[in-house]
Amino acid sequence: MTVRLGNDGERYSAAEESALLARLRAGDEAAFLALVDRYAAAMQKIARAYVRDDASAEDVVQEAWLGVLRGLANFEGRSSLRSWIFTIVVNRAKTRGVREARSVPFSALARDEVERDDPSVAPDRFAGPEGQWPGHWKEDPASWGERPEERLLSAELRARIDAAVDALPPVQRSVVLMRDVAGQTTADICNVMELTETNVRVLLHRARAKIRRALDAYVSEGVV
Repeated sequence: MTVRLGNDGERYSAAEESALLARLRAGDEAAFLALVDRYAAAMQKIARAYVRDDASAEDVVQEAWLGVLRGLANFEGRSSLRSWIFTIVVNRAKTRGVREARSVPFSALARDEVERDDPSVAPDRFAGPEGQWPGHWKEDPASWGERPEERLLSAELRARIDAAVDALPPVQRSVVLMRDVAGQTTADICNVMELTETNVRVLLHRARAKIRRALDAYVSEGVV
């Protein structure tokens, strides 16, 4: 089962987005505040992957919203509104990160993370060569689908997910936030982060596996 990070930054339908754009371009303040309410938290998470602290991430988000306001008239709808907004915040965050001396290109960090042969799942979860089924699971992973929905959506679980995401290496964290929080496509992530499609897929797989592994005890054993 794929780990998903909730519905932060939930998509608008095409009809909703068209109506919203019309209101935004007409200067409807309530429409803009609704947009901020919908996407600000996810933008903060993504910006934080690039900069040194929460205060810097907040500044990046503020700059991104100014960019949104200034760019609305020229937004041509070649991507979704959400994709466009998150591309702006990533670009602002990357620029801020360079100013803060985090100047190593993400593409270089990504190569290191992809080339490092860290296992996505702990090797001791699999049967050794002496077993009847070498290389297979010793025990089937617990099914999250059998857990009560209330628990899977609990604030405590969300806090554990956030902690697992924060513990990821920088590039894995950024990729999983862009894909599973911001809803960016693989192509969008490749373009924004200057990564190959293969690198994005490897990084995303490793990030999701680490998040799931961090949650195994909570989901399967009920550890609080």
